[in-house]
Formats: sequence, C-alpha cells, structure tokens
Amino acid sequence: MEKEGEGGGAGMRALWGVDSAVQVTDELYKCVTRNLGVPKFWGRYLTRVPNASEGLTKEEIESIHRKGAKILPIYNGFRQATGYREGTVAASNTIYSLQFLGFPRGTFGFGNIEHFFEVDEAWIRGWVDRFYTSGYRPGLYHDSTRGKFNEAYCQAAANEPKVSDQLVLWSAEPLPGVSKEKDSPRFNPAVPTCKANVWLWQYGRDGEVCPVDTNLMDPRLFTQLW
Repeated sequence: MEKEGEGGGAGMRALWGVDSAVQVTDELYKCVTRNLGVPKFWGRYLTRVPNASEGLTKEEIESIHRKGAKILPIYNGFRQATGYREGTVAASNTIYSLQFLGFPRGTFGFGNIEHFFEVDEAWIRGWVDRFYTSGYRPGLYHDSTRGKFNEAYCQAAANEPKVSDQLVLWSAEPLPGVSKEKDSPRFNPAVPTCKANVWLWQYGRDGEVCPVDTNLMDPRLFTQLW
C-alpha cells in the first residue's frame, strides 16, 4: 500500500459522507439529504454498545445500499487499546462482525480509539497482525493531536513495517465543524509525525440538525468500501 504522510493523494477530490451512532432510518437519511447533502458513504458501528451506539444489521445494510451509499464499518467494543493480545482480540471481534454481516473480503474495518483512551504500540501491532491474515484490512479512528496515539502509532510503525504499510487512519482533527457537502473544507486532516495513510477525516461532529458527523474520504479508501 502506498504510504501517504499528508492526507490524501494530490489532485484527487475527496468524497463526502457521514457517520452515525444511530441506525440509518428513512427519516434520518431524508434529514441528511435535505439539510446537508447526499452521502457517498455512511459510517456505522458493527455492534450495539449501551449508551454509545446501535449495532448495524443486515437489513440496514440493504437499506443503505439501496440509497446508493457505501458503508464504513466501525468497531467500538473496547475502552482502552493496550497490549498485543488485546489488539488481536479486538481485531478478531471486528473480523467476526464483518463476516457475520456479509462484508466481502478486502474491505476495511475501523477500530475506534478516542483521544482519552490508553493506547500502546503493542495493541496497534496486534490489530494489524490479526487483520493481515484475515482477508480484511485494518483501519483506526484516532486523534494524533491529543492523547497517546501519535507516539504509540509511530513506535508501532518503527517496530513493524506492516503497520505503516497496511493500516489506514481516520483522523478526528482538526474540527472546523459540521457543514453541508457543498461547504465542506479542503481535505486536510491532522496526521501523525511519521509516515501514515491518513485517508479519512471526520471534520464535523455532533450535528445539531441531524444526529451525524461529517467526513471527507480519499478515493483510494472509497474504492475499497462495500
């Protein structure tokens, strides 16, 4: 995989989409299309986590596809990211959910690492190593400006070249705010201080009109979504 230390590829237009903790009902989809734009992709959590997210279902997948959007699958069934074995376990749970829901091999699964999580380089290596033999591909939502992710990621990449080669990162910063598609910023996510594939940027969170976050995606990732 090409390494990209400064976000997306030159000359390629980023694609606009959203993610939500709640299910994509017809009402929510209409809210987004009427007030924000037509999403090319929709990020959804793979499993239900109480007080955090509703889990994606096969019926919801069919509905999203009928609406013409691809799906960005997110796994958030953990609250810290430390230890090699724990990284492989989280990856295994993600892979199981992808398989159960029918995601084809070659698609990405994104683990959700918030800036306040404990995270170490061993967990990141475990995550990547487990995905490497699964037929699916590893992604991580992260914040490289706050918390411990930047240091952990760069150490993992130094210890294991597969990390910077295989892993795609979804940046949570900077945060100019939720916008309509036509008013979205230029693709310019915060990136780690070492080589990384930062191909996705959540530039707006917690929309007031519709309960979604807004994102921009590098076309290289979009082509590998389902």
